[in-house]
Amino acid sequence: MTRVILFRILRSLATLLIAVTIVFFFIRLSGDPAQALAPPDAPPEVVEAYRVKLGLDKPLPVQYANYVLGLFQGDFGYSIHTGKSSLTLFLDRLPATLMLGGTALAIAVIFGISIGAVAALNRNSFIDRLVMGFSVFAFAMPNFFFGLVVILTGALVFGVFFGAAANGHISLLLLLPPAATLGLASMGAFARFTRSSLLETINQPFMMALEARGVPAARRLWRHAAPNAAIPIVTMLGLSLGSLVAGAVVTEQVFAWPGVGQLLVRSVATRDIAVVQFLVLAVTFSMTFANLAVDILYSFLDPRIRRAAS
Repeated sequence: MTRVILFRILRSLATLLIAVTIVFFFIRLSGDPAQALAPPDAPPEVVEAYRVKLGLDKPLPVQYANYVLGLFQGDFGYSIHTGKSSLTLFLDRLPATLMLGGTALAIAVIFGISIGAVAALNRNSFIDRLVMGFSVFAFAMPNFFFGLVVILTGALVFGVFFGAAANGHISLLLLLPPAATLGLASMGAFARFTRSSLLETINQPFMMALEARGVPAARRLWRHAAPNAAIPIVTMLGLSLGSLVAGAVVTEQVFAWPGVGQLLVRSVATRDIAVVQFLVLAVTFSMTFANLAVDILYSFLDPRIRRAAS
């Protein structure tokens, strides 16, 4: 078991290194950052000064080696526009993103699992078809579509603009519209996972044996079916936790939410390469860590996986 966990940790570290390498070379091959940062009519010597300042005058392998070495030393680079550390900029925006993502995840988990369970207990009924239709629609539609619907509904029907958190001010009224928008897609996925997993468990022979022995339906559901059906839902929960930062990029931009996603979009637009590299690394780390945690938790929840690992 320990060997399996160590293997998964090494695999996660390799994934991070691959992501760092791809982002590093992709940013530099997508255009000259020094040319993009310099004024449009800047003479060649000014562009060259930018290039030297950013370290872009060195050969590409040397730049890569310096970047990776800096990461191991805790040097994540500095914003060319503000002069602040990339880590500082990230930490300044992280609370707003966690607040938005956490609220969205709570909405998705509470409502998604509830309606998924209702659909499973009313299989092939009108309620089941209604829930599944909603789940497919919510999962298929992009977040920005729901965001635009929410903003237009607020403006045209209620005369309220669900948008910008002015001067960085965050309140519950400003939080709920983007959180509901972000949570809708995950809600559909949670509903489908819950329904499928619960139906599969309910149809197992041991559930039929419990019914034959006269165990009450509520006890069969909560004591025996729910724990067994929870394993795939834990996987879904872990993946959703990992995408808290990544999934909010579009929604934060639509609602002008002052989080990491908005910072990432602005950094890409202004070619702030150190900030872009660090934010992509942070998103990759959150996804990789969540997957690793789910793999380990899965092993503890499912005895079959423990036996296979042994």
